[in-house]
Amino acid sequence: MIFKLAWRNIWRNKRRTLIVVVSIVVSVSVLLLIDTLSMGMMKQMLDNQINLHIAHIQIHKRGFNDDKTLKNYIPDSEKIEEVLRQIDEIKFYSRRVISYGLINSAFNSSGVIIVGVEPEREKNITIISRSIVEGKYIGEDRGIILGKKLAQKLNVEIGDKVVLMVSDLNGNVSSDVFRVIGLYESPSSEFDKVYVYIPIESAQQLLGLGDKVIEFALILKDQNFINSVKDKIARAIGNSYEVLSYDDISPLIRIGIEMYKELIWIYYLIFGIAVGFGVVNIMLMSVFERVREFGVLKAIGMKNKKIFALILLESFMIGVVGTIIGLVIGLVLYLPLSKTGVDLGIFAESLAWFGSGRIIYPVLTEFTLSLLIFTMPFISLIGAIYPAIKSIKFEPVEALKHI
Repeated sequence: MIFKLAWRNIWRNKRRTLIVVVSIVVSVSVLLLIDTLSMGMMKQMLDNQINLHIAHIQIHKRGFNDDKTLKNYIPDSEKIEEVLRQIDEIKFYSRRVISYGLINSAFNSSGVIIVGVEPEREKNITIISRSIVEGKYIGEDRGIILGKKLAQKLNVEIGDKVVLMVSDLNGNVSSDVFRVIGLYESPSSEFDKVYVYIPIESAQQLLGLGDKVIEFALILKDQNFINSVKDKIARAIGNSYEVLSYDDISPLIRIGIEMYKELIWIYYLIFGIAVGFGVVNIMLMSVFERVREFGVLKAIGMKNKKIFALILLESFMIGVVGTIIGLVIGLVLYLPLSKTGVDLGIFAESLAWFGSGRIIYPVLTEFTLSLLIFTMPFISLIGAIYPAIKSIKFEPVEALKHI
């Protein structure tokens, strides 16, 4: 009976109730879009870091991550390959040679990170092969691919020659000429300015490494097993090597996601306070309009705790109705956007600097959904406490005289 009373009471003044319901609907819908867009951007930043270069797991000689020099090459790459072939969770792996150097054109020069790769294997590790906007991907020839931003700085085009200068394994200056065969454009403009790609054999020859490699990059079948696979590899290859997940190599993105999850509470708090004041206002008005009614209810024997519960239930119902409608509207907007993305072309340069890309795909998580489901009904419940306390303070005799 108390549920039936509460439902009828909230619709006594339809206009007033609808105002609060609409405010909750708008709050829930806006929060859903803000939260999913922000989470989508953070996830894209992480995915781009993984897909551009880091991969799920990297293997080096122990100490390489702290001292990225050629002397820290992997001493027994065949041993590592044998281990990797035996682990079912590994989908792809590729060998790399990595070094710092200087790239020179006829017009300019720039410091770069030189990545020697196995072209066919690397296609399965990163998105560089799919990011070519001019020319072609590297093959077995002596070609080089550059980021489009770097090519603009060097003032070179497809077919032009550039010179790579490095310090080789013995500490001597080594250089070689390469022809530009492709330009790529990734979601990160800063990445495009620094990384250049050549075949692994060309890199080994340039650096005097022979058949040695610097790094193994791995992609797993299931990202959820990264830590277990990492431990399995570490046990199999011994302490002479370091096995690092993307979380170990680039912790800033993970930290950013964790910080975002803390900061999102501020958004919910702001919207919650705004809705809370609305709920307090509407419930106080309702209570003072129904003083005589409360007097009658008390006179016929209804206890204070039931009247208190009645007010709370009315407010809670308003919160639930608003949340349900808000979620439906928010999901109707979210579902198509999650497939087409939101094109923020006006902020393209800033987004490229952050490495998220100009098109943001919203991501709805269980964390976001649970917050949206419980926040507004909880705020509505809290907002009704003061009006409920006022409702039980009326004395029956005085309340019955109230006009």
